[in-house]
Amino acid sequence: MKIIPVLRSLKLSLTLFLVALLLSSCATYEAVELRQIKSVVADVSDHPMLKAEALFYNPNKQQGKLKSIHVDVYVEGKKAATIDQRLKIKVPAKGEFSVPLEIKLNLKEQGLMNTVLSVLGAKKMKMHYKGYVVVGYHGLPVRVAVDHEESVRIKF
Repeated sequence: MKIIPVLRSLKLSLTLFLVALLLSSCATYEAVELRQIKSVVADVSDHPMLKAEALFYNPNKQQGKLKSIHVDVYVEGKKAATIDQRLKIKVPAKGEFSVPLEIKLNLKEQGLMNTVLSVLGAKKMKMHYKGYVVVGYHGLPVRVAVDHEESVRIKF
């Protein structure tokens, strides 16, 4: 007869432990940061594009996966390209990681002659990247805004 109160107490303790565990596992995630776009190279084949490397930083204690990038690229204030890539890149915990980018140029918006002259002249151009990336943590997608500006010199 003394077993029933012990079981009730054990059941209550187990329930409280599970609720505490569940609440502690609901962590918030800090935004992944775009630190730099480097090694920008022009590829003037059939479909003009830029190839580059994006350097990101994950400030979280958890590792994740970079699932996609959806970013518009503005050159000197005009929309010149779009990055729309599906990926499966491992994101290290509290560390930097790089992502290869293929940026398809929209020569109609920027003006063909202006773009070609800027690239050939190898002058520095003000680039603005605006959009979002999707990072998965423990299977849950987290949408992170990207709004990054820098001056870049394009190479061949």
